[in-house]
Amino acid sequence: MLIYKNKNSKRGSAVAYALVMTAVVSILLVSMISYIVMQLKFSFNRVEREKAFQVAEAGVYYYRWYLAHATDGMDAQQLKTFWQDSSTLGVTGDYTADFNDSETGDKLGSYSVHLDPPGANSTIATITVTGESVKTPDVQRAVRVRFRRPSWSEYIFLSNSFMNFGDQAEVFGKVHSNNGIRFDGLAHNTVSSLLPSFDDPTHGGSDLSLGVHTHESAAAVEDDAPSYPWPDGTVPNRPDIFEGGRQFPVPEVSFAGISADFINMKAEAEAGSGKYFNSDGVGRRINIKTDGTYDICTVNSANPNHSISNYKGIITGASGSYSGTNGDACTVSSCCALADCPHIQGSKPARGKCVSLNNYNIVDNGVIFVEDNVWFEGSLNNRRVTVAAADLSGGNADIYIGISDYDIRLADYNCDNMLGLVAQKDILVLNDCPSDFTVDAALLAQTGKVGIVTGMGGKYALTFNGAIASFLQPYFKSGVSGFEGRVYNFNNQLLYCPPPYFPTGTEYSIDQWEEL
Repeated sequence: MLIYKNKNSKRGSAVAYALVMTAVVSILLVSMISYIVMQLKFSFNRVEREKAFQVAEAGVYYYRWYLAHATDGMDAQQLKTFWQDSSTLGVTGDYTADFNDSETGDKLGSYSVHLDPPGANSTIATITVTGESVKTPDVQRAVRVRFRRPSWSEYIFLSNSFMNFGDQAEVFGKVHSNNGIRFDGLAHNTVSSLLPSFDDPTHGGSDLSLGVHTHESAAAVEDDAPSYPWPDGTVPNRPDIFEGGRQFPVPEVSFAGISADFINMKAEAEAGSGKYFNSDGVGRRINIKTDGTYDICTVNSANPNHSISNYKGIITGASGSYSGTNGDACTVSSCCALADCPHIQGSKPARGKCVSLNNYNIVDNGVIFVEDNVWFEGSLNNRRVTVAAADLSGGNADIYIGISDYDIRLADYNCDNMLGLVAQKDILVLNDCPSDFTVDAALLAQTGKVGIVTGMGGKYALTFNGAIASFLQPYFKSGVSGFEGRVYNFNNQLLYCPPPYFPTGTEYSIDQWEEL
């Protein structure tokens, strides 16, 4: 049997094999080229996306520079006008600008700034900046940033004087002094001072102490501060004392600037954003109520310890006026029916318990401004209000709390419940306060102190929830006077929801940043 080999079939097989190999190579080559092209395009887009992001950031920092220069030195009223001015960038519409190469001047991209200006009684402004590169305008990156002027209510303790915290002190919240600070307890947040070093009055010797220092262990290192600026490593790391760190020297927080805030608060109260009261008598007694109103009396006189002895005003009904005699007792000056004279004793309408003279609604986000002393009490529910006492004619005005056996409380610790007490001189706790006294408020004494009245008797405990700013060192214990136990809690809501018209810092800072 003969077998014949076909040469043509061999050639066909070779051609088919070559075609298959060519197809495989072509597929691989096309895939590789596509992959390379895709990677090149991805790299190009990634570079352009990064450029768009950097252009957006450039817009953020330009607006921060703009705010720093445009609002420099502005008080609260000027700042309010600034945000309402049509010439302010972003107020009447988005602000757009090109971003150019600093060396060549070539355009690299552009950004657009959308502004959400501060609301009523707020210093918080939010901007959204969208950036794009000149090569890929369809590839955009957006950044949202919040600017705010830090409020004085952000400090659990703020003072213009030396402050000394003992080894039993545990403080939650920021602490700052325009003088030095000795801190021997435990600070959970930042402790800062204006001074790089100072002469600590609590110990002898000629060596200067660091602006913020401790005598708890390692004291020898703390009490021998070299000349400023120091070499690196001069300030010991003391997380056992300063959990949130310590900063010094830092810029001053000026108490003198509050005078402009008082002027603004008075103007706002007179314009209807609250209520203004003049200097009749020796001041006013204010009792805020949980129904959203407050009662107010004119105080005729007070004893040397600032307790009220009598007050005057008008009783509703046909009774006319009365004058106080013994604390909460009053004499009705004209005859009236028993229904018109509350708490009348006996059948003759001669004496009755002193009732509040006038009642007003609390203006939410408003200010109650008294151009004299204030005796303050009560509890607040679902309102935001600041009570200010200042004699703008050149005198001094104080605020007294603890005038009755009741606490000063907020219905809840949220942004809908905020109370500020701002005094031109002192804010003092009187001896009439409860032995276990609770205060929910942000307190500020411009030229005096936040503390206890001289000669106050011994009390059991003070629980303070809020913030304290005191020109002189605040204190609530002095020898046998004051509160044996003292607890100071910072109300975290004060960080972003300060009481209306509460003083703020002078510069805007970025406190929130996010890419959209």
